[in-house]
Amino acid sequence: MKEVNTVDIADVAMELLPVIDAVDTRASAGGLPRWLKRQVPKGNGNHRTARLLEELGLETVCDNAKCPNRMECYSQSTATFMILGNVCTRPCGFCSVSRGRPDDVEADEPQRVAEAAHRLELKHVVITSVTRDDLPDHGAEHFYRCVVAVRERTGASVEVLTPDFIGYPAAIDRVIDSAPEVFNHNTETVPRLYRKVRGPKSQYRWTLELLRRVKERNPQIRTKTGLMLGLGETRQELLDVLADLRDYGCDFLTLGQYLQPGASYMPVDRYVHPDEFDELGRIAKQLGFVKVASGPFVRSSYHARDMAETDVSRSDAHG
Repeated sequence: MKEVNTVDIADVAMELLPVIDAVDTRASAGGLPRWLKRQVPKGNGNHRTARLLEELGLETVCDNAKCPNRMECYSQSTATFMILGNVCTRPCGFCSVSRGRPDDVEADEPQRVAEAAHRLELKHVVITSVTRDDLPDHGAEHFYRCVVAVRERTGASVEVLTPDFIGYPAAIDRVIDSAPEVFNHNTETVPRLYRKVRGPKSQYRWTLELLRRVKERNPQIRTKTGLMLGLGETRQELLDVLADLRDYGCDFLTLGQYLQPGASYMPVDRYVHPDEFDELGRIAKQLGFVKVASGPFVRSSYHARDMAETDVSRSDAHG
């Protein structure tokens, strides 16, 4: 596994200094900056996708997390399926998904997800979920069944975006048993902000160990993670996290702008300029990430199929 230290990061960062327009990126400057304003895609594709999801009684993270790319993805007949209901047991400060006491698990959901993937003719299927600390296995068996059902119905590659399953490594192992092509678990932010952003149960080191565990148990699975920027992290803190992720063998990385989903959620500390996102993407590539998506509107499943089709075996990412 490739070794990366803080000296390496400093050297790379000095070579790739950002070129930022003369614009105030502080959130307190008022209003969204121009690069966070864009047109809504037109056409009937998004209506077709929405109707299909409603017909099959399925949830998506696109809707529940108020993803800014929802209309674009729906118009292209794709979506990120959210299983295990739409109520989460964790009170994360950044997420608009409802929290509280979840409903019972729906036994036929794997088949409905598979049917939707089939009708949408998806070649790569992304499955995520709310956190279900209330379940004995944290929902791992349901994840397994959904992956298997989609693969049997469609033959598509599958990416899982899981909760942390904290304190229950057997849950991680059960999802690994389904052999998804990509195992994604979001780091979200830097260690200093973990409790504030992700709540008291989440732990930065557990996130890293989860990614390592996937690689150790099945080296063929590509690991992936994402971070939100603009929460108050420093540049050095972010670079240190990137170094940790590479040291733990993470293959794919997404970096995107945090956008406050409502007044009761964590405020935005600053809006990161697109040039800075480009620079961070170049740094991440030089640190050894096989594929990086970095930009204001990038989210966990942004261009997920492109990443999934990357041939990790031909890269030198693991030294």
